[in-house]
Amino acid sequence: MALFSRLHEDIAAARAHDPAARGSAEVFFIYSGLHAVWWHRLSHRLWKRGLRFLPRAISQLTRFTTGIEIHPGATIGRRLFIDHGMGVVIGETAEIGDDVLIYHGVTLGGTGHQGGKRHPTIGDRVVIGAGAKLLGDIELGHDCAVGSNAVVVHSAPPWTTLTGIPAHGRPRRGAPAELPDAADFYVI
Repeated sequence: MALFSRLHEDIAAARAHDPAARGSAEVFFIYSGLHAVWWHRLSHRLWKRGLRFLPRAISQLTRFTTGIEIHPGATIGRRLFIDHGMGVVIGETAEIGDDVLIYHGVTLGGTGHQGGKRHPTIGDRVVIGAGAKLLGDIELGHDCAVGSNAVVVHSAPPWTTLTGIPAHGRPRRGAPAELPDAADFYVI
């Protein structure tokens, strides 16, 4: 996808998620969440080419200017919007789907020093509330919602709302009547 088409798509996603957005120019110049995602795309490309220092340097400079730390190794889908941004940390092996909305203070982190996949995988159209912590190699299905300050340490099927410490799941409002492979998950 062409650069300008991608920028336009990101700005449209920000305007769709943030009622305070007054115009595309404002979003382009002021929204730190978008700036962090755009710098991540550059650092991720360099990371995939085998470079290590320069992508990490870009990541740290972005952290300094936006308050958002995204490891260059993280894989991020289209139209990710990080609202407010400050304090967001996304780990090296995290994978984020399309149309995901993340609020400030969210951590997609690991749980130890083991190698390999150690950060969460997030499906499409997931909303993660402010201050939520998603830890370890877990997977959230499409259309999940994570409440503010929830601590999620287990995978969840699609259309799940997760709240609490540790987080418990229940079907998300508006979920399809039949949730495949999810019935056992909701039994507490």
